[in-house]
Amino acid sequence: MRLRALAGRAAALLAVVLLVGLLPWLTRNDPALTILHARYADRPATPGTLAAIRAETGLDGGPAHVLGGWLGGALRGDFGTSWVSGMPVGPDVTAALGVSLTLMACSLLVAVLVAGLLCLPVLRLGARRRLMGRGARAGVVGAALAALPEFLLAALLAIFFAVQLRWFPAVGWGTFGAVVLPAAAMGVPAGALLGRLLDDALPAAFAEPWAKAAVAGGIPGSRVARHALRRSVPGVLPQFGFVLVGLTGGAVAVETLFAIPGLGGTALGAALAQDLPVLQSSVLVLLLLGALAGLAVRGLGRALVGPALRDRALPPLVRPRLTTGRGLRWAAVLLTLAFVGVVVAGLLRDPYGIDAAVRLGGPSAAHPLGTDSLGRDTLARLGHGAGRTVLTAVAVSALTLVVGVLVGLLPGATGLTETANALPAIVAGLLVAGVAGPGAGAAALAVAAVAWAPLAAHTRALYEQERAAPHVAVALSMGAGRRRILRRHVLPGVLPPVLHHAVLRIPAIALHLASLGFLGLGAGPPAPEWGRMLSENMPYAERAPWSVLAPAGALVLCGVVAVLWAAVGAGARGRGPRGARREAAETSTPVDRVTGSAARADGAPVAVGART
Repeated sequence: MRLRALAGRAAALLAVVLLVGLLPWLTRNDPALTILHARYADRPATPGTLAAIRAETGLDGGPAHVLGGWLGGALRGDFGTSWVSGMPVGPDVTAALGVSLTLMACSLLVAVLVAGLLCLPVLRLGARRRLMGRGARAGVVGAALAALPEFLLAALLAIFFAVQLRWFPAVGWGTFGAVVLPAAAMGVPAGALLGRLLDDALPAAFAEPWAKAAVAGGIPGSRVARHALRRSVPGVLPQFGFVLVGLTGGAVAVETLFAIPGLGGTALGAALAQDLPVLQSSVLVLLLLGALAGLAVRGLGRALVGPALRDRALPPLVRPRLTTGRGLRWAAVLLTLAFVGVVVAGLLRDPYGIDAAVRLGGPSAAHPLGTDSLGRDTLARLGHGAGRTVLTAVAVSALTLVVGVLVGLLPGATGLTETANALPAIVAGLLVAGVAGPGAGAAALAVAAVAWAPLAAHTRALYEQERAAPHVAVALSMGAGRRRILRRHVLPGVLPPVLHHAVLRIPAIALHLASLGFLGLGAGPPAPEWGRMLSENMPYAERAPWSVLAPAGALVLCGVVAVLWAAVGAGARGRGPRGARREAAETSTPVDRVTGSAARADGAPVAVGART
């Protein structure tokens, strides 16, 4: 079984590598025309000139010729020549990789510090023996921080600490101060996510029989807390791999915003310029980084757990059921009403009307949220951008639900699902932009290309649990066919929680779409899109901060509302017969960056660290 799973992962990764290698042949634009415009702008695009360029670059063959040439060169360390500059790609990518690795290492350090700070109160309570046998009430602070996309946090940090306070440089690389804001922008959401998972796992570890026996035996509480931390970390490690992969995607936006010469910014520039050799090499290195991160996390998990993992003797950590207070419900309702009110007020205004007399105007009675650099009403563009983004996110969520359920029901699709999980939406956006060019449809396609994977993993885990249920065995013994069992006994237990999971992921999909719009890979001007609004107004952040804070606040509010409703749903729903059987299965689902929890798709208590 392990060999089969390993072969599936290898085949899926190979398929992605082949897709990267075929980018020059898959692109809708003529590569020869792109090279001609980049290098010889004054030469006419005659058939003879284009044919000569194709012959010079090796693009005159079929897809097998293009793929073979690229793979052969990559194995030798030769990534080809840039279509734009005409220089070898390898040295530039190597230098950019060094910068990105430094930034990712600093971000990882920030993430570990943030995670430690978030779970420190739980460890203190456990050391004082106040968590023995009962659960801790998890807050939403970690989940709210985890819901912030890196590009948004980077923009907010740049506005306050670089533009307003001038404590750190706004752009550049090479000094210690230039590392602080980018590392914080990438590390804080990742650390909040890890801290949230540990905050869920630690109370369950303190509630286990061994912890109670240790306390009864007089072992100091601080020592019990250390063992509880070690007991909880292995269950979080699989999600730690997704966090590391997420850093590669976050580096694209952060490096672009702070003008850092790293691999992410290099890949984005290549995608926008259709410089496919540079894009191919950058994406390939990003994929290899993700794969190596996954292998390192698996090795660390085996080293921490030891024989218990090999012998499958490590039971899942089941966090005690939590209840939700009225304050959390009221906060969710009030913030939702505020969000809907802002959107409705914006929809009643004209988002395209230009008034040059009030360019970068402050909030007023005529323009409650001010105006942008062209004199357009910010509230109007915010409302219409919400409608565009939310509708697109709903459509993408519906598509990913169908694909995720179908793929999750296939027995041999685990490798494909894990590979898609390890591919950040921004990296997928770079690939789609390299083929189809930037645009709203390309951004939606890029998000849909990876957003189905968590739903497929969730579907597969629930399918395995439902198929092993006693009522299915009874139906089989009575002669029921496979289709009847699937339709009447398995799918009724699988589809409702997966549907709920898909609905919860709509805000996350909206944030992914906004991030692609911020990078210029989404809808083009003058479309009122939140990410584009943030990108267009960043140069005027010092003069008119409201033009940036309005879309940034909308994105933050969207994430916080999703977090609150997820917490309300988790606390309001109890542990039913089906929910108890699902607990161990659901933790195979990757952590949602909006809800900040692993597999809280149906509101049932989480079994943290279950075997998959």
